[in-house]
Amino acid sequence: MGQNSLFDYNLKPFKITKKVKLIELFGGYGSQYMAMKRLGIDVEHHKLCEWAIKSIQAYKDVHCTNDNTDYSKKLTIEEIKKYLFQKGISSNYNEPMSESQINRLKEEQARTIYNNIQATHNLVNIQQVKGSDLEINDKENYTYLLTYSFPCQDLSLAGKGAGMSDTSTRSGMLWEVERILKECKELGQLPDCLLMENVPQVHGKKNLSDWQKWLNSLEELGYKNYWQDLIATDYGIPQTRKRTFMVSVLGNYSYEFPKPFPLTLKLKDLLEDNVDESFYLSDKQINDIQHWNAYEKPLENMEKTDSKNISPTLTTRSGAYAAGMILVKNDTKQGYLEATDGDGIDISSRMQYHRGTVQKGKTQTLSTKGGENNGVVVETMKRELCNDLIENGLVEEGDVIKHSFTNQIMSGNKKCVEKNNGTMITLTTRGDTFGVCVKDAYSETEKKLFTEDGNIKRYIDSDIVDKFEEGQMATTTYPNGYGHGPRTHNESISLNTIDKPSVKKDLRIRKLTPRECLRLMGVSENDIDNMSKNQSNASLYHLAGDSIVVDCLYYIFKEME
Repeated sequence: MGQNSLFDYNLKPFKITKKVKLIELFGGYGSQYMAMKRLGIDVEHHKLCEWAIKSIQAYKDVHCTNDNTDYSKKLTIEEIKKYLFQKGISSNYNEPMSESQINRLKEEQARTIYNNIQATHNLVNIQQVKGSDLEINDKENYTYLLTYSFPCQDLSLAGKGAGMSDTSTRSGMLWEVERILKECKELGQLPDCLLMENVPQVHGKKNLSDWQKWLNSLEELGYKNYWQDLIATDYGIPQTRKRTFMVSVLGNYSYEFPKPFPLTLKLKDLLEDNVDESFYLSDKQINDIQHWNAYEKPLENMEKTDSKNISPTLTTRSGAYAAGMILVKNDTKQGYLEATDGDGIDISSRMQYHRGTVQKGKTQTLSTKGGENNGVVVETMKRELCNDLIENGLVEEGDVIKHSFTNQIMSGNKKCVEKNNGTMITLTTRGDTFGVCVKDAYSETEKKLFTEDGNIKRYIDSDIVDKFEEGQMATTTYPNGYGHGPRTHNESISLNTIDKPSVKKDLRIRKLTPRECLRLMGVSENDIDNMSKNQSNASLYHLAGDSIVVDCLYYIFKEME
């Protein structure tokens, strides 16, 4: 890490004493601006340089929420598209959109992008920015602070290792910052302070010569450099995200990085309470009753019996399509649905869940044998992986699961479980490939299947099954067309002989949600709400993994107060 010399300690610490005009190069959704506003610094959004249209939209929605000006109203759609092409906007974060791609944009899309650029004071493409564009022309009344988090793809361990030697690589965009600063010096308009953020590989052995070259260049411009590797867990966020930060101050000033402090939050503290079932990767613990064909009204056809035995719910041998159920209690909730095979043996710990095509006159079917039954969908390898981890007791609550490269993981070629004492490993732009092991809880959809006292029901307005008691056997009719009526199963076994597999039933694995990923980046709930208005889940995952932990920035800026 960077070290202060004895001479530096004799210098006056750099402090912000004027209103800040913030310049964010490679700004993303504006983590730096978030941190300054949270800290209460008198800050003005001055300039942004960001070419990705999704990031520009996010920045506008978070920081320029009330700017609904139609800056495009005096321009034709042809003029707007020409402007966007010349500016070099990007739809994939990697390259500018071609002229034909921009011409295919709908008019509303093109005007929205144009308006977002104007609202955010966006210079768009770093390669087109001139020193004069930063408009650093009132240093008597303002502190100009420039941040630059240049692309890390060619530096990070996950990248191809192309490095940052020249501007032909994405990480080589660093030298565009050098060009801009040199132009600013010629104008006598250098920023008062610079803040860099990137992956630790920026000063690694492979990139060390370029790193030293960059430090020398800044020193020649008149900056004193202070850099250090910071990890988010040292500054309040349960994510093992380690990044290199460098503060460069113009003139004879020093800077000292914030001291670490104990982490009080755990990953589970940032998880959402109610998560849609679509995020879960392990089997449902409640059968997919809500997707049964409403025409059959299976629960309305149930017959209460006097037996305390269990009617079979599914079988792998008889081929029957009956749907029986029984209400049982467990330690955490009532109304749990148990599944048995034809011999009355509990198979909940090994059954597969399949969401089949609902056909008129046929109920959904559960099976332990793949695709034998109508409407069965073969499970994905991700689901099999997560089930295997749970069934074999390889995961505990709070463990992080990496379920990408599933075929390699299942063959043992990659590590998939990270045990980090309740913290999250480093997020990437593919946050949807991270899972977390959580205590089982009903989804909102599943909750609708139960009455307040724990009885299960098919419809919210149905009270037919409310009369059933725990342990009471119930049978249903077979689907239309099979010619069977209500029946019981003489081979069913006593409820008391069924043991709930605790590992299987107590834990589930689900993907992190976009909101959780953004929380792990220190983004406030209000900013998440605003950012989510015009983004897909995939975009939100990317935005989170491509950004900077706000809390780290908060404590860095706090040392400048």
